[in-house]
Amino acid sequence: MHPKVSVIGLGRLGAPIAAVFAARDFEVYGYDPVPEAVSAVRERRSLYYEPGLDALYEKADGRLHATSDLAEAVRKTDASFLVVPTPTRPDGSFSLEHVLATSREVGAVLADKEGFHLVVLTSTVMPGSTDRRVRAALEEASGKKVGEEIGLCYSAVFVAMGHVIENFLRPSMALVGESDERSGRMLEAIYRAVCENSPPVARMSPFNAELTKLAMNVLVATKISIANLLARVCELMPGGDVDVVTEAMQLDPRVGEGALVGAIAYGGPFFGRDNDAFGTLMRRLEVARELEGALGRFNRAQVPWLADFVEQRLVDGGSVGVLGLAYKPDTDVIESSPSVALCRRLAEHDVPVTAHDPVAMEAARGMLPPAVEFANTAALCIAGADLVVVTTPWDAYRELPAAAWARDGEPRTVVDCWRCLPHLGDQPGITYVPLGRGPGTPAVPSPPPRPSTDPTRGLG
Repeated sequence: MHPKVSVIGLGRLGAPIAAVFAARDFEVYGYDPVPEAVSAVRERRSLYYEPGLDALYEKADGRLHATSDLAEAVRKTDASFLVVPTPTRPDGSFSLEHVLATSREVGAVLADKEGFHLVVLTSTVMPGSTDRRVRAALEEASGKKVGEEIGLCYSAVFVAMGHVIENFLRPSMALVGESDERSGRMLEAIYRAVCENSPPVARMSPFNAELTKLAMNVLVATKISIANLLARVCELMPGGDVDVVTEAMQLDPRVGEGALVGAIAYGGPFFGRDNDAFGTLMRRLEVARELEGALGRFNRAQVPWLADFVEQRLVDGGSVGVLGLAYKPDTDVIESSPSVALCRRLAEHDVPVTAHDPVAMEAARGMLPPAVEFANTAALCIAGADLVVVTTPWDAYRELPAAAWARDGEPRTVVDCWRCLPHLGDQPGITYVPLGRGPGTPAVPSPPPRPSTDPTRGLG
């Protein structure tokens, strides 16, 4: 018999996590203060674009419950997973406002609840937060001691938007930052039961787990940035091919597979803010001040560079089509999206811009100036443009026939940021410009990039 779990917070991460637990035979109570979020789970519908969630709801059967009463969710369960926001503060650190408020509410319920109850914080926080401030909030509100009547763990979930379900069911590792051995053992058992694979479980102190979470995303962001740097170098070298270089690098186990694909800036809700928070930690500790902010500055410079690159290749008075607005495929998230930033910058330079995305256009409308137009289909976006930039490698764009990209007369320029359209390289009516390759480089890389190395499908 699995322990009953409550998921506190039914947003982009919380709702899929709750559904995964229920589909894996856990009795689950989801809580959210927002009535619409509760209604969505009760009605088995998705508020956000997350592939596979609707199908997972069907597997949940009668085990998934949703409530606007936090006390009900906590009282009826043995473990509570806190999936609440930790907004970035002006200094780059993470705010604990919502975490502490929720911890106090949970603690108040635990004050008169019998038996051992495990609290698991999954939100990204500054190292030291769980074992100090969260522990204090729980103990003060409950009148009980962590490690005795209350368990406490920090356990970030390493998931990517658009792959939350897959990543939670089959993680590469499980991170357990335990306040005590009993709590860690209980959380490990939960992960062993919910995961379809058998991931290694890294058990450690909450502080080390919090630092591990930040460090992993900083490392992945660094790998992406190094690949982007290599792409910029290869573009200037005859015969240069970033895919050939990074494929060779990944043969060395010190480098490893994943996230080493040269393209454009990383975006999304994780990499940028985790890197900024790590910089804040460096400042506070007065460590490696020479490196502080360097990664973020390089990443932010990629969009202005791309805008200049596009404008230099655009005919006078010409228009640009941007394919892709989400920061990566398989999601509608546009937070820190380089595609959105590119559209905004081109519009500021009075360049006519039309954009398309399979799922993220509605989200992007409110983020872009009125000068940016939206095409209902990718084909219409291409047809109205003198130059097309493929900024998000959606499969729908890869599957378009070459005829959709070509035109009579002056060839249409296609800037392929991900080198996902090599078949356009020898097509009439198209000037194909793959980023990351220098003059004279064959259109098809040898060897081709491994799918596992695509950072748009990895963490973040």
